[in-house]
Amino acid sequence: MEDSIEDAESIIHRWISPELVDPSSFCFISSLFSTENREEAKRFINTVNNLHTGMIRLISVNPTSTKLVKAENLMRISMNHLSKEFYRILKSNRRYLDPESVSIRSSKASDSDSDVMDDLKMIADCMISSGYSKECFKIYKKIRKSIIVEAINQLGFENLTFSQIHKLEWEVMEKKIRKWLRVTTRTVNTLFSGERILSDHVFSSSSSSIRESAFAEITLQTALALFTFPEKMAKCRKSPEKIFLTLDIYQTIIDLLPKIDELFSSDSTSTVRSQIALSLSNLREGVISMIDEFESSISKESSKSLISGGGIHQLTRYVMNFIVFLADYSDTLSDIISKPLLPSPEEENSGDSSPVKSRIAWLILFLLCKIDAKSRLYNDVALSYLFLINNLNYVVVKVRSSNLRMVLSEDWLKKHEGKVKKYAGKFEEIVWGEMMTSLSDDVTTVEERTRRFSDGFEEAYKRQTGWVVPDSKLRDEIKRSVGMMIIPRYSEFCERYRVGLLENVGFAPEDIGNYLSDLYFGSRGSGSVSSVHSSGSYV
Repeated sequence: MEDSIEDAESIIHRWISPELVDPSSFCFISSLFSTENREEAKRFINTVNNLHTGMIRLISVNPTSTKLVKAENLMRISMNHLSKEFYRILKSNRRYLDPESVSIRSSKASDSDSDVMDDLKMIADCMISSGYSKECFKIYKKIRKSIIVEAINQLGFENLTFSQIHKLEWEVMEKKIRKWLRVTTRTVNTLFSGERILSDHVFSSSSSSIRESAFAEITLQTALALFTFPEKMAKCRKSPEKIFLTLDIYQTIIDLLPKIDELFSSDSTSTVRSQIALSLSNLREGVISMIDEFESSISKESSKSLISGGGIHQLTRYVMNFIVFLADYSDTLSDIISKPLLPSPEEENSGDSSPVKSRIAWLILFLLCKIDAKSRLYNDVALSYLFLINNLNYVVVKVRSSNLRMVLSEDWLKKHEGKVKKYAGKFEEIVWGEMMTSLSDDVTTVEERTRRFSDGFEEAYKRQTGWVVPDSKLRDEIKRSVGMMIIPRYSEFCERYRVGLLENVGFAPEDIGNYLSDLYFGSRGSGSVSSVHSSGSYV
């Protein structure tokens, strides 16, 4: 045992000259852990390990041996030198040991990268087994923690207080949220993941509690700073326009949870998991509060202004655009809205009342009730129906062309498409129905019937020249339906009674379609019907 101490002295002093030893200095001329000295480094580590083993045995058999003093001095200067080497490797190989780089290269590391990580592991194993774990961890944690902090700062993360966040304008807040989304995703998947890989490798021979402690002390502060931001943001003043980025934050955390649970699974990192749970809870409450506020804003909308030509109300556009975006988050919402409202009438009949569908169906029902009330502001009953047709059709088109179709179901669509057709039929009957009865009045003369039809057509045309059907498909369907109502019967009437031989009376059947084609674009019309009718030129 005493001979092994003598052998260790010669090998250790080959690299460490006693007169040059300065415990406070981390500078030295040459490195033991370099490519050309790799075998010598392994020999040095083995020597130190053997020295430690020899010291333990010597203490057990001859605790008063003078060789122990020499052994302890050799161990002290060896540990001091290894501390310097450990520090140098960590500092000079930051490019190889950057956590993001480690994460990316973990499955395909090059020999040089592995050498650096293996050198750190070899030194850590030696220092920890020799009773110098505190010194080893102090160096490792200090350097690695500074790297994590520097990396997240370079990504643009700002650790703002609640007071600072509360004072931000929404446009500024929006930018900071989008940055948080990018930074958090990258930090968890690369920075924290890479740091976990490195810590687990360097301290792989140590107990799991040591590995967890090293990782926790390096990442804990940064992780808590990241995941308190959503909690602070969720506590700020809530308004419906903030809901979508709030849902983005919530979904980002949910997506990252498997990785977070993998990285922060120990008791030493339980505060991170607790903070995330708190943030998710606050985000859920915020989303529900914003949906409630949105519903309330629909109820409170009280404008009395009429939409020109019975077009689409701005409330309809706003509400449906909001709900379309909301439906894109239906999977996220299903995790947030756990309690269904009372089912809407159609859900009650079908037995289908999922919380998300129920909430969205109620929002649309609120809108349709509001639109129905606004339709009564029109003095013209037909225009009132046209307003209902346009707005309900807008709702239906939005549902069919978006993710709302999956949320609300095909049955919901068919029911409301049926309402559009029902309203359209009522509208056509009100506008054109009375005019058509003149053709079947057998009491009056053919000429009188023709004149009454023509006057009725002209009046209906003029009445509708300022009316609008913005949806081209619906516009064509209405005009086609009206044409099928009027043209065949009028053509048959003209052919049967030879109306074309009469002068200064009526329109040619083929002209009816031309006049109908001009309708529902919202223009005031050219007066062509009146001029043709008064000229008496029936061609």
